[in-house]
Amino acid sequence: MDGTFYLGDRLLPGAAQFVAHLRRRALPFLFLTNNSSGHRTQYADKIRRLGIALEDEQVFTSGEATTIWLQDQTPRGRIFLAGTPALEDEFLRSGYHLVRDDPDWVVLGFDQTLTYAKLWRLCDLVRAGVPYLATHPDFNCPTENGFMPDTGAMIAFIEASTGRRPDVIVGKPNGPIVEAVARKIGVPVESMAMIGDRLYTDVALGVHGLVTALVLCGETRRGDLDGSPHQPDLVVEDLAELTAFLQSRR
Repeated sequence: MDGTFYLGDRLLPGAAQFVAHLRRRALPFLFLTNNSSGHRTQYADKIRRLGIALEDEQVFTSGEATTIWLQDQTPRGRIFLAGTPALEDEFLRSGYHLVRDDPDWVVLGFDQTLTYAKLWRLCDLVRAGVPYLATHPDFNCPTENGFMPDTGAMIAFIEASTGRRPDVIVGKPNGPIVEAVARKIGVPVESMAMIGDRLYTDVALGVHGLVTALVLCGETRRGDLDGSPHQPDLVVEDLAELTAFLQSRR
C-alpha cells in the first residue's frame, strides 16, 4: 500500500481507476502490507477516507499473517511482543498472552513505540535462545518526507547485539505470508499477481509462483533493476499506467 496505492494521506496516480477496473472485471483483490504497526480496520478506514469503498477483510497485514502462522505452531501461547498497541490488540484478539518473562516466542514487529528498555529486554531473550519471529523484513517505510526505519533495521540492530537473526520472517517475500493469503481468499498462488514498489519484498514474491508488477512511484527506481536478483514480469510508472496496460488487453 505505502508507495504503491497511497503515500501519506494522498492516493497515488491511478489508484482509484485501478480499483474501478478490477471491480468492472469482477476480479478479487486484497491490499497486502508488510506494515505491522496497524491492524486491518485502521488501514481500511484510511483507504475509505481517501475515497475508496472497501471492506475490512480486503486488507491483510503481516501482523495478521504472523498470528495465523503462530496458530499452527503454538496456539494461545505466551509472546514477548515488540509492537504497537494495534499489533498487541491483533495478538490479544487471536488468543495470545503478552508477557515479559518466560515467553514461548519473541515477536518483533514494526514498533513505532519502541523504547530502549523494550529493545534491551528483547535482546536478552533472543540471546538466551528463545524462538524469535519477525513480522517482515523491510528496512524502511516510505513517508511523504522520505523514509523512516522499519523492522529490517531493527532486525539488524538485534543481530549486531546478539548474533542472531529471526528464526522465521513471515512477511513478504517469505512463504508464510503467501500461504496465509491463499488460505484467506481461496485462490491458488499461480493465479495471483503481486503489485508493489519494492524489489526485495514485492517482486521477490515471484519465486513462489506469483506474477509480479513493479511500480516506480515508491521506493524503487528504474536503475535499481540493474543487477537485481529479483526481476518483475512488468514495470510501470504507477497504477495509472498499469490500468491502461490492462485495458489495452482482453
